[in-house]
Amino acid sequence: MSTVQSLAKLIDAFNERVGKYVAWLALIMVLIQFMVVVMRYIFGIGSIMMQESVVYMHAILFMAGAGYTLLHDGHVRVDIFYRDLSIKKKALINMFGVIFFLAPVSILLWVSSWSYVRNSWKVLEGSKETSGIQAVFLLKSIILVFVVLILLQGISIVLNSLLTLRGVNRKTPQHLNHQPEL
Repeated sequence: MSTVQSLAKLIDAFNERVGKYVAWLALIMVLIQFMVVVMRYIFGIGSIMMQESVVYMHAILFMAGAGYTLLHDGHVRVDIFYRDLSIKKKALINMFGVIFFLAPVSILLWVSSWSYVRNSWKVLEGSKETSGIQAVFLLKSIILVFVVLILLQGISIVLNSLLTLRGVNRKTPQHLNHQPEL
């Protein structure tokens, strides 16, 4: 196995693991939201911290799960033409999509959110509510985690696409085999 294949596999495995761990937040989020509702409407007790935890988990679920979603080709795609193309043409489109769209947008997100996150860390920004979660700085950091995970998966897509174009990649990655269900 070449270094390129090994790197792509490593990135894919990393995003796979992150995605599987973060997916558990969906269940935890539902359970906590259920508890919040029961506590409020049956027992008349409110918990701002529990309500905010649902927001935190929601952000982590979607932002940290974005690389996993990209790995499994779960993002929205207008594939009127794409679905009928050959594997090599799909690889070419995916590679150019990462280079000309995903990477520049990701870099823009990183650059524009860096000071936002840094300033939050400087003051260890917390909830505006006294009984809320005093870790807004961690929540804002998820933006940078999102960028890193999505860029890593973009690198994997480019590497797999290059291997496919060279005819080295016998076992094509899932994002090249995607066929929409009818």
